This record gives sequence, C-alpha cells and structure tokens, in this order.
Amino acid sequence: MIAIEDLRKAYGGTQALDGISLNVRAGELFAYLGPNGAGKSTTIRILTGLTRLSGGRAFLGGVDIAADPIAAKRQCGVVMQHVNLDGDLTVVENMDIHGRLFGMSAAARAARTAELLDYVDLSDRAEGLVNTLSGGMKRRLMIARALMHRPRILFLDEPTVGLDAEIRRRIWGLIKQIQGEGTTVFLTTHYIEEAEFLADRVAFLDRGRIRALDTPPALIARVGAWAFDRLGPGGMTTEYFADRDTAQAAIAKAEDALTLRRANLEDAFLTLTGKAVRQ
Repeated sequence: MIAIEDLRKAYGGTQALDGISLNVRAGELFAYLGPNGAGKSTTIRILTGLTRLSGGRAFLGGVDIAADPIAAKRQCGVVMQHVNLDGDLTVVENMDIHGRLFGMSAAARAARTAELLDYVDLSDRAEGLVNTLSGGMKRRLMIARALMHRPRILFLDEPTVGLDAEIRRRIWGLIKQIQGEGTTVFLTTHYIEEAEFLADRVAFLDRGRIRALDTPPALIARVGAWAFDRLGPGGMTTEYFADRDTAQAAIAKAEDALTLRRANLEDAFLTLTGKAVRQ
C-alpha cells in the first residue's frame, strides 16, 4: 500500500532523509520511531504531498506521488501532530469543509459526518464550537475528519502527543478499530510503548536512515528477553539475557539489589541506535 524507494530529502546542506526504502502492506499498522530530527515528519510530509522529495520514488496505493500528486492524496487521510482544526467553526462544519474539498455531495457529507461522529463518540458535540472541546476530543475529531473521504491509508503523526494516559489509551483503541476495518495505518510517535502495543511492524529511524525494521517481538529478541538495570557512578546501565534462568543466576551473583524485568521495545531502540526516542 505504501512503497518507498531510496527516498531522499535535503534542506540546504542538511540531509533530512538519506535513502529510505520500505514497503507497508495493505491493512498493516506500521510504526515509524526516532528521536526529534530523525526524519519522521519529513517522511509523512513527502508522502502526503506537503513537501517535495529531493530524490527517490514513493507510491501510495500504486500511485506515484511525484507523477500524480492529486491521485496520491486521494489515497490517504492525515492527522498531523499539531491541532489544525478551525476553532471558530462547529464540529460539523469542520467535517463538512473536508468533505467539500474531496468533492463529496451534500447528502454524502451529511451521512458520513453522522457516521464518523458516532464512531469517535462526538455526536453530542456536533453543533458545538471546536474551541470548546477538550484536547482528547480534538484529537478524535481530527481522526474522524481524516477518515471523511474513506481513505485507504491513514497517516498519524504523533496523534496522542500531550494527552494523558487514559485519553491516549482510548485513542489507541480507536486506531486499532480503524485498522481492523481494513485501513492501512502509518504511525509516528515518541511514545515507544504506543508502537509496541499497536504496531505490526516498526522501523527505527535515526539521522535520516532506517537502522532496523521488524516486528516488535523480533526487534526485542535482538536484545534479549529479560533485563535488569544497575545504577552506578557512570549512570544507568542495563544487562540483557536470553532467558529468565540466566538472568536470575546473574542477579544472584550481584552484590547490589536488582529487579528483573522483561525487555521492551525501548531497550531495543536504545541498543540498536544508541540513543533515546525522546531526544
């Protein structure tokens, strides 16, 4: 559904993307992880027609984004990191404008708006101004708006940034529901547990290059199944083990108190890239 071949983007002398290649299958939820400046948002901006690529090729639903950008844009819906709703319009009016931009008839817009507001549990706020909505409600409305024209691909660029844990998990459920209905989802996030919970596959991006790409369990397995953290003069260090028995034997020999835990996707990212996602 998404095909990227040697994608490059330069801003002056800075190479934001340095030869990205990947394929995202139809119906897959693909997570794209990396620290600030890694190239995540640049990738989405190129794929959604907001930024021109400097080299390489990219396709959405088989459509070359450079050769036919309008047809490519019809393939996708986009939820950007920053709230870009019109706060002085009502919920329904925001949905209606999006439908008009995609050439939907008045009847189709009304029916689809009602369907989607029910889907994201905002029917009771349909006539309210967007400025009166909470942060979580605005995020749900942005997702509903992006689905208005029935896109085959949904791009989510940091969709839960700034939300509390309860609201974030509610949106996780909505994202999985959207994927379950056949939509391909391309997700960027700084919340690594979000990617571990949601994604079928994950790419680790750093300095414009993909450092690793696999399923979350496979990436974690590269590090080890179990881990313990030790705080020393040089800071925190982590040791990884392939199995629980080996880890417990190592703990038994240690002089300091250690707690055994399962390794996670953040451990894999730190080990494979040498840095944290939230840098």
